[in-house]
Amino acid sequence: MIRSLVKILIYFGLFVSLQVLILDNIHLFRIATPFLYLYVIIKTPVNVSRSTMIVISFLLGITIDMFSNTLGMHAAACSLAGMIRDPLMFTFSEKELTENAIPSYRTLGVRAFMKYVISLVALHHVALFLIESISLFDPVFLFFRIFATMILTVLFIFIVEAFIIERKKSEA
Repeated sequence: MIRSLVKILIYFGLFVSLQVLILDNIHLFRIATPFLYLYVIIKTPVNVSRSTMIVISFLLGITIDMFSNTLGMHAAACSLAGMIRDPLMFTFSEKELTENAIPSYRTLGVRAFMKYVISLVALHHVALFLIESISLFDPVFLFFRIFATMILTVLFIFIVEAFIIERKKSEA
C-alpha cells in the first residue's frame, strides 16, 4: 500500500506540474486543450477504496483549479470521475483483477483499457465543460469543444501509457 501511495504522489506531482506549466498553454485551434492530469485517476491501483479515490480526485482537481483560476470546476469534474472510476473499470474489464492491480493494457486487456479510458475522459470532459458553460448557449460549439478536447486528451494518455513500463510483479 505504501508503494502505491508513493506512486500516486509521484504521478500527482508530475502530471499536475506538466498540466500547469505546459499543457494549459496548449489550445489547439483555440478549442482543444489536453487534460493529461486525468492519468493520475486512471492509474490509481484497484485496491484504493472509493472514498479515498474521491478524495484523491478532489485534491487533484482543486490543485489544478488553484493554478488555473477555475473556481472548483476541475475539482467537481474530477470528483465525479473518481466516483465512477471503479464501476467503469469493472464493467469493461475482460480479466479478473487482483487486489493490487494497476489499470493498464496488460491488466485490463487492450480493448477494455481503451473503453475505460475513453469513458472516463468523456465523463470528465462533459461535466467540466457543462459546468464551465453554465448554459447551453451554443450547443454545437460546446459539443465540438468536448469532442476535440476528449480526442486530444485520450491521444496523450495513450501515448504516455505506451511509454510507461510496469514491472511484472505489479501486473499479477
